[in-house]
Amino acid sequence: MTAQHSGDGAGESARDRDGEEPVLSVRDLRTVFRTDRETIHAVDGIDLDLYEGETVGLVGESGSGKSVTARSIMGLVEEPGEVLPGSSIRFKGEEITGYDTAQYQELRGSGIGMIFQDPLSSLNPVFTVGNQIKEALKVNRGITGEAAREEAIELLEAVQIPDAARRLGEYPHEFSGGMRQRAVIAMMLACEPEVLICDEPTTALDVTIQAQILELLRDLQEERGLSILFITHDMGVIADVTDRVNVMYAGEIVEKAPTEELFANPRHPYTEGLLEAIPGQHADEDRLRTIEGEVPTPNEAATHCRFAPRCPKAFEECEAVHPELVEVDEETADHTAACLLYPEHMTTPEAVAHHERLGGADGDGGDADEGSGPATAGDDVAADGGDRR
Repeated sequence: MTAQHSGDGAGESARDRDGEEPVLSVRDLRTVFRTDRETIHAVDGIDLDLYEGETVGLVGESGSGKSVTARSIMGLVEEPGEVLPGSSIRFKGEEITGYDTAQYQELRGSGIGMIFQDPLSSLNPVFTVGNQIKEALKVNRGITGEAAREEAIELLEAVQIPDAARRLGEYPHEFSGGMRQRAVIAMMLACEPEVLICDEPTTALDVTIQAQILELLRDLQEERGLSILFITHDMGVIADVTDRVNVMYAGEIVEKAPTEELFANPRHPYTEGLLEAIPGQHADEDRLRTIEGEVPTPNEAATHCRFAPRCPKAFEECEAVHPELVEVDEETADHTAACLLYPEHMTTPEAVAHHERLGGADGDGGDADEGSGPATAGDDVAADGGDRR
């Protein structure tokens, strides 16, 4: 589950060249919430891929749209929310955005599992933990009776809950926070999912228990071949558990890279700010570094850089041109950023013009073709050696 274990370090591009299909593929996902006063573009045209056996991170501040992305994938967006037509979510090659309630329930049972930040939201307080695991086994795998009890014990032991047979008869309130999260993971494993979406699963836990849960997920992934989408605001956790990272801001993905590359060479000013704000990065300073301001509510179509009001590198065009995801340089094909400073080999005016053309080709940043990905700098004008801003 660590960035080192995959061994390829090349991210989506190398995997695509190898002909491997993602187990989960999201294209141009747009989820809105309509109110009497405005429409919130909570998820605004994001793409991401998750391949077999890897862990992909989705990171950003609260309000960036991470959890809405997860709920959109799981079919859990309720009124007044809506996943817009044209959004594509494919699981093992099959489009799932058109699923009905019964199909989504089946998918959640055996295809994609989800672990929430608060385990109590996934556990019924009036039933024992054992009853809830056995119910999952009955519904999803048809296992009942003594066989279900034995399997439930094995699942609790798999998530390292001691004295598992006795703990089956206890209620959620009798478990500590870390133990409840382990019980939720056991329930997910009862469904035998291929993809696990972890939405801030360690945020409410102290650092010791957090480390234990992360280690548990790492072991389970290795044993069962799970593919994990890990959602968090904690860059330290991202560094520890992921192979590739998607940085999200105000409904959009603003940077993508393999984990080691992102931490060694962040390119988007927002990513740089997140890394600068990690406690301990500047131990000699009296105050923690922060990103000034707050994540805006994306209540209108993106016609400019949403990060510009908080960006220390912003210039005039950032308020008028929407940045598209482009390769940051000619050498790093698997590292993209949505910033007018890139592609790096272009002058700033050339880069701005490049983004304008890409946005125009996608309908002013709107409905991009499903197959469209980050454009390469080679598709546009070559740099003339002029100075960048």
